[in-house]
Amino acid sequence: MPTPTPQPPASLLRFATAGSVDDGKSTLVGRLLHDTRTVLADQLAALPHTTNTTTANGNGIPDLALLTDGLRAEREQGITIDVAHRYFATPRRRFVLADTPGHLQYTRNMVTGASTAHLALLLVDARHGIVEQTRRHTALAALLRVPHLTLAVNKMDLTGHREDVFTRITADFTATTTALGIPHTTAIPVSALNGDNIVTPSPRMPWYTGPTVLEHLETVPLTHHLAHQPARFPVQYVIRPQTPTHPDYRGYAGQLTTGTLHTGQPVTVLPSGHTTTIAAIDALGHRATTAHAPQSLTLRLTDHLDISRGDLIVPTGQEPPLTRDIHATVCHLTDQPLHPGHRVLLKHTTRTVKAIVKHLTTRLDPHTLTHHPNPPHLNPNDIAHIHLHTSEPLPLDPYTTSRHTGSFLLIDPTDGTTLTAGMADSGHR
Repeated sequence: MPTPTPQPPASLLRFATAGSVDDGKSTLVGRLLHDTRTVLADQLAALPHTTNTTTANGNGIPDLALLTDGLRAEREQGITIDVAHRYFATPRRRFVLADTPGHLQYTRNMVTGASTAHLALLLVDARHGIVEQTRRHTALAALLRVPHLTLAVNKMDLTGHREDVFTRITADFTATTTALGIPHTTAIPVSALNGDNIVTPSPRMPWYTGPTVLEHLETVPLTHHLAHQPARFPVQYVIRPQTPTHPDYRGYAGQLTTGTLHTGQPVTVLPSGHTTTIAAIDALGHRATTAHAPQSLTLRLTDHLDISRGDLIVPTGQEPPLTRDIHATVCHLTDQPLHPGHRVLLKHTTRTVKAIVKHLTTRLDPHTLTHHPNPPHLNPNDIAHIHLHTSEPLPLDPYTTSRHTGSFLLIDPTDGTTLTAGMADSGHR
C-alpha cells in the first residue's frame, strides 16, 4: 500500500475585530464559529435565545455573542470589555481571532488585539455608518501597520438589504482610509445575526458578488512573513547548568522574533557591539542547524562574551541603529496623564531602561484626522507623536520595518503600571 504524501500545514492567520459599541462584533464572531461548526453542542445548548423570531420554529436563535463575551460583567452590560481570543480552523487555513472591545474606554484593548494581527475586521452598523470610534480604530490599524483592513457593514437586514446604503458607507470609509494612507481595503455587506455573507452568500443581497467573510479570511494573502525580515533574537535567559554532564554549557534562550539564523553565521551582540559566530542551536530538546521565526530556542556561541537578559543578537551587517533619542507614535493606555518631563521605564523586547518624556509633539484628532501640535498632556486612548530620551542606547528598528523590535511600552516606575504603547518612527536617532 503506497505511503500517502504528507500535506503541508495550513497557514495561520491572526485577525482582530474592531468597531464601535453594539456594531455586532461578538455576534459576528459567534456566527463565524457557529457556521464553521467549531462550537460544541453543549456550549450551543447552554446559550440563551434572542427575541428574534425569524427562524422556522419561531423560538428565536441562540445569542451567539455570548460565545465570546465570557466575563460576567460583559454578559450583564451587553458589551465586550476584555480581549477574547478564539482558535478555529478550516481545511484551508488556521485562525487566531481576537475579539476586541468597541467602547471608547477600552480602546487600549483594541491595540492589544491588533498589535500582532495580519488583518483587522472592522464592523459598522449599517444604520449609523462611519462614526468617530470607527475612525479611531481605523487610525489605530493604520498606525499598527496591520497589513489588511476589511470593513464589514453589519445589520444590513435592518436597512432592507439596500445596496445604496452599503455604497454610501463604503465611500465614506474609503475617504477615511485614503486620508490615513491605507492603500487597499475590502468591504463586505453582512448580517451577523442571520448569517448573511458570513460563511455562505446571502440570497437577500444578490447585488453583492464579492467574497463572504470566511472566504476572504481564507484567501487573503499572507505576504508579511516573519522569516523574510532581518533576524532579531532578544536574549531572555542565560542557561548555565554547570552539571557534570554539561560542565561548560552556556546557552542564550529566547524567541527568534523575526528572520532566520543558522550555525556558523556571524552575529553581533547589541548594545555592546561584540561579534562572534553561532556554534549551535538547540530547539525543542534537539540540535538544529537552522532556526526560523517565531521559534523559541537556545543559541550557543563560539566566544564567551558578557551577554545577559535584554541583549539583542543579530546577524552581522544587519544591525539596527543604536539610539537614545526616540521619536515615536504612541497610544496612551491609562487614566494617569502623560506629560513632558514624565520619568518612565521603557521596555523594549526583553530590555528595560529608564527614560524621560522630552516633548509631546502632536496629538491626533480621531474625528478630523488632523494633528494638533504641542498638547499639554495625553489622556487615556489619545494617539500622539512624542520624543523620548533613554538612559542607555537601544537597538531599535523603525516600526515600519519590524512590529516586534520597533515597538515598546512605557511603564510607571513606582507601581509597574503600563502607561503607553509606542511604535518607533524612522526618524529616531
